Amino acid sequence: MINTLALLAIEIDIDPEIREFGNLLLTWHGVFTAVGIAGGVYVAVLIARRLGFIDDDVYSVALIAIPAGIIGARALWVVERWGDPGIDSAIDILRVNEGGISIFGAIIGGIVGGLVYGWIRKFPIRRALDIAAAGALVGMAIGRIGDLINGEHFADASSLPWAVRYVHLNNPSVLAHPECGLGPFSIDTSQLCAQHPAVAYEMLGDLMIVGLIVGAIFLLRKDGVAFFGAVLLYSLMRLGLSELRIDSKEIIWGLTTPQVTALFIIPVGVLGLLYTLRQPRRELAEEPRAGPIEEAPA
Repeated sequence: MINTLALLAIEIDIDPEIREFGNLLLTWHGVFTAVGIAGGVYVAVLIARRLGFIDDDVYSVALIAIPAGIIGARALWVVERWGDPGIDSAIDILRVNEGGISIFGAIIGGIVGGLVYGWIRKFPIRRALDIAAAGALVGMAIGRIGDLINGEHFADASSLPWAVRYVHLNNPSVLAHPECGLGPFSIDTSQLCAQHPAVAYEMLGDLMIVGLIVGAIFLLRKDGVAFFGAVLLYSLMRLGLSELRIDSKEIIWGLTTPQVTALFIIPVGVLGLLYTLRQPRRELAEEPRAGPIEEAPA
């Protein structure tokens, strides 16, 4: 499959698998997922300190929201592929070690878990959601670096100079991409076509949304605006970018699962944004909710 699209491209020749430790396989996806979680929590802590929370508030929410997000990510992925070979039982949701997750599922699961915990702890929910949105988007952006290296999310072929061509023989795009993979052909990998770096587009979009919502948090000072703005902008972005992706199943009217999910979430973002924009502004200075008692110097 000699293709002129191979002439201009960014070549990625990296093995997605770093090393195997017994039954544990370390991949770039896993490494950057972990780094993304740490980075997202760190950003959330920095913002939370300026909004009246203590560090332990963020850490305690993260301990609930992150596992809930992982379960949600796996659950939506299983629902999307229900009936495929090996995906026919609800127990498949718990097999997170086998790979296969959905970002939208992670967002929904994390929000639900965090909301329940925040309600129990009596946090100011809308303000906490603003913080969570910024941290989550930073984490997702970092995690997409691993996706870009791994080449597991297939996109349309492209002749753009920033298109990516995967050439490592262990890469999913080389092995299974319907347009740019080896398939039954015996050719040099340098002749494979390139594809849109769709996950890189999403990474840049995530970071742009972070900039906008951080500005909303500290300039508009209306609790909840940043969260619902992020929900709306991210859903619109995924609705568009999913047109470039060819690794999701079409489930209705030619739309994929991420697109259908986005269409359900967009009205939530719009209504939430309209509601929060009508709320009074937050005071400039926020006192911490609570914190460890320090002993007075002797």
